[in-house]
Amino acid sequence: MSRTENIPSDAEAARHARFGRLPERIRLEDTTEGHAATSLDPARDAYNYDEWLVRMCL
Repeated sequence: MSRTENIPSDAEAARHARFGRLPERIRLEDTTEGHAATSLDPARDAYNYDEWLVRMCL
């Protein structure tokens, strides 16, 4: 190797400064967000066994 091969150029130094290490890890909890698509309506979503029985069996 010649002496000039050991001296990094400005482009190599800039590239190493930018890409020389891996980015910090991101936790899975920080990457997801959960929320209901619609608001819950208790009157609509309530299950009434007696109503089902009357509609289907009578």
